[in-house]
Amino acid sequence: MRGTIAVLGLGEAGSALARDLTAAGAVVRGYDPAAPAPAGIVATGSEAEAARGADVVLSVNSASAAHDALSAGLSGIGPDTLWADLNTASPGAKRRLASTAASHGTAFADIAIMAPVPGRGLRVPMLATGPAAAAVAETLNALGAAVEVMPGEAGLAAERKLLRSVFFKGMSAAVVEALHAARAAGCEDWLRQLITDELTAANESTVERLVTGSHTHAVRRTAEMAAAAEMLTELGVPSNVASAARDQLAKLAKQPK
Repeated sequence: MRGTIAVLGLGEAGSALARDLTAAGAVVRGYDPAAPAPAGIVATGSEAEAARGADVVLSVNSASAAHDALSAGLSGIGPDTLWADLNTASPGAKRRLASTAASHGTAFADIAIMAPVPGRGLRVPMLATGPAAAAVAETLNALGAAVEVMPGEAGLAAERKLLRSVFFKGMSAAVVEALHAARAAGCEDWLRQLITDELTAANESTVERLVTGSHTHAVRRTAEMAAAAEMLTELGVPSNVASAARDQLAKLAKQPK
């Protein structure tokens, strides 16, 4: 079993993963220019130093730093070291990382973290794709992780995560905006209960009803959301989601039936 793991990025997620890996018996080498290594983690002075001697490198910093971390870390790794990028980035960005790794003879895995890490740590659900996906999953799962492997190139795991994000984060934005407006209108408790009831009652038919209804009633709903956006303006609440919904429905209304 691969027993030495490098963790690049020791923020909230990286530190939690590093601590759990250490507790599971792995030797963990960590590096973060802005954060000290937690107790039990071998502190290093650079990406290359952290990666030196590691069986698997986990890049858990940020999408904006992922390519620099890879470029800096590649000089320290051996021919059998696996590189796993756990950052939230676009599929295209993951493919570019995989290409850079491949040009140096390094096997790459795109790993998408599918739920919040706090409270779960290494047990957080993860999805892996790319050339090194199976090998990285085997290593991490043996240490207590929950990595599912999906066949295909790097970028597919990121694609699944971000498609999920469009739904969850989009819904979250709508709920936040609606409650903000309801608070301004003096009926937040009523709307909060309505939202709770709707989400609790959702079932398999809910998605089809939402999609079909948006297309079938696009003209009427465009006017409805225009009125809703106007109402939010009257309440002094920014209508970011309501206006976006209005514009999307207007486009649907123009599509041929």
